[in-house]
Amino acid sequence: MASRLTGRPVTGAPAGSGSPAEVTLACGTRVMVKRADSPGAVRAEVAGLRWLAAADAVRVPAVLGHDEHWMVTERVPTGRPGPEAALRFGQALADLHAAGAPRLGAPPPDGPEDAFIGLAPMRNTPGTDWPRWYAEHRVLPYVRGAVDRAALEPGEAAVFERVCARLPELAGPAEPPARLHGDLWHGNVLWGADGEVRLIDPAAHGGHRETDLAMLQLFGCPHLDRVLAGYEERAPLAGGWPERVGVHQLFPLLVHAVLFGRGYAEQALTVARNALAR
Repeated sequence: MASRLTGRPVTGAPAGSGSPAEVTLACGTRVMVKRADSPGAVRAEVAGLRWLAAADAVRVPAVLGHDEHWMVTERVPTGRPGPEAALRFGQALADLHAAGAPRLGAPPPDGPEDAFIGLAPMRNTPGTDWPRWYAEHRVLPYVRGAVDRAALEPGEAAVFERVCARLPELAGPAEPPARLHGDLWHGNVLWGADGEVRLIDPAAHGGHRETDLAMLQLFGCPHLDRVLAGYEERAPLAGGWPERVGVHQLFPLLVHAVLFGRGYAEQALTVARNALAR
C-alpha cells in the first residue's frame, strides 16, 4: 500500500500491526500508513493537514500519498517534552489560529462537510454567530447521540439545552473564526526529537480559538503553563477566558460520551451544571 501511494518500493514488513503502522521505504525513509473505513475520513484528514500546514505555524507531518481509504505520512521521531518547546508551541498555535477561516464551521479547502472527530461524525456547517453555531452543530447533535446510545438519560438533555440558551452571555466577546486543529488532545501533539511540536489527526474547521485550548487542558498536556504563556505572549485571550473553558469542553466531552459511554456523560453534566451556576 505504501509503495502504491508513494511510488517508492518498500523494504520489509510493517513494524507493528493495526493502523497506523510504520513502514520503511527502500530509500530508508520511515513513514506511517493509516487506514480509515468511513467514507470521507481520509479526505477530511488530508485536507485538514494541508490546511494547517498552509498557515506556516505549527508543523504537521507531510502527506506523501492517499486514496479513499488509506494515507501515508512522514514519520515524526519523537523526544521528550520540554518547557522551551512548549513555549514555542503556544506561540505557533496562536499563529495557526490567527491564520483564520472563512466562516465558523468552514471545512478546509477540498475537505468534506461531513467530516469526523476521531471516530465520531462531525458536520462542518458554516455559520456566523458562535453561540448559535456551537449549540446547533457542536453540542446538541452529540447530546442527541448520547441519549440514543443510553449514555445520557432523556431528561438530562435539558441541562445542555439550558446551557445552549445561555451561550450568548457565557461565550465572551465575539471573535473572528480561527483555524482550528479541532481535536487537540495531548495524544495528537507529538514532541519531536528535534525540539519542535507536530500536530496529527486533525478535525480541522473554522471555530473559536478557545476550543482548541480548552481541549488541550481537558486531557492534560506536558508543560501546559508554558504553552499558555507562549500563546498569551503572541495573542492574548479575551478577559475571563478561564471561566469559559468548561463551555468549550462540552463538545469533546459529549463526543466522548457518544463514543465511550456514561463516564464522559457524567463529566459533561458536571461541566454543564457548573456553567449554569455562574
